[in-house]
Amino acid sequence: MDSKLDMFEDVNTSPSLEGDMSIPGKRTTTATSASGAPEYNTLDEPIRETVLRDIRAVGIKFYHVLYPKEKSSLLRDWDLWGPLVLCTFMATILQGSSTADSMSDNGPEFAQVFVIVWIGAAVVTLNSKLLGGNISFFQSVCVLGYCLTPVAISLIVCRVILLATQTRLLFFLRFVTTTIGFAWATYASFVFLGQSQPPHRKPLAVYPIFLFFFIISWLVLSHN
Repeated sequence: MDSKLDMFEDVNTSPSLEGDMSIPGKRTTTATSASGAPEYNTLDEPIRETVLRDIRAVGIKFYHVLYPKEKSSLLRDWDLWGPLVLCTFMATILQGSSTADSMSDNGPEFAQVFVIVWIGAAVVTLNSKLLGGNISFFQSVCVLGYCLTPVAISLIVCRVILLATQTRLLFFLRFVTTTIGFAWATYASFVFLGQSQPPHRKPLAVYPIFLFFFIISWLVLSHN
């Protein structure tokens, strides 16, 4: 009996305190991923900071399209805000007048421009995937959408030129402006998407991109 009591007397009845200590009021809003890029916790930050950060990210992507040197930004941090803004802007400018006295205005409707842009981008992306491209669907749509920036700029310039009485010289200026926007958009798309294609299939991947921007540029040039 005494031996049993001695066994229970050696038992440590003090509670074990283990775990991490949390400090009230201290929140961590950013972390660092394995690649070294910051990971944001948007649940704890004000809405204003989230919106401003997204706007800055969209602006950076526009800059990379106008100066296409850095190749991974559009592919790594893709979004569809920029393409949506550009598509809405171009569809609004290019849409034909709905008044009855404007029979000569043969511009496309708002929905038609939307269909051409988004369905065209989807077809180009599908072609890229079928050719063995190592890029996701939304990454490709993001790149094609952001690369509409030069075409949208040429649309603005052409719209300003249309305010004057049209002559052959002004039409030539519109043609040159649209051609530059088309060439710049095609080049920027190839810079970002070219590396994702097998080397022996790059011409097959570039041709649909060329055709996609050619159709949109033709809408810009023919808009009067």
